[in-house]
Amino acid sequence: MARKGKKDFGRESREAQTTAQVSGKSTLDVRSFLYVGGRDCQVAHLRQIASNFGAELIHHDGGLREAVSRIDTVLPSVDCVFCPIDCISHDACLRVKTGCKKFGKAFIPLRNGSKSSLERALQTMKERDASR
Repeated sequence: MARKGKKDFGRESREAQTTAQVSGKSTLDVRSFLYVGGRDCQVAHLRQIASNFGAELIHHDGGLREAVSRIDTVLPSVDCVFCPIDCISHDACLRVKTGCKKFGKAFIPLRNGSKSSLERALQTMKERDASR
């Protein structure tokens, strides 16, 4: 049974990539991002932006309501981490940077917590992936 589930997941992933490519959107090699900090009111929009690039966005509020230690448990399962430097605590930012080094994950600081800042970063990543 587990084997069938994995096989179906792979098929669904390929179908999602094909759908994204047919609709004119290219997917990223990176599949899962952690976004630490930012504004809670924008999380749904940020997830949609990531989805448009064929990726999943996991959000951590940077310690406002969620424990900062949760970052350590999420880091191993993501491909890279985005941090808007204007909307994150120093403690959360330091924990993310240390964790990224420990787990070998890409750390991408964003100039601010705007939707366009994330979209520009994802577009840059897509262009880099395409040039490889």
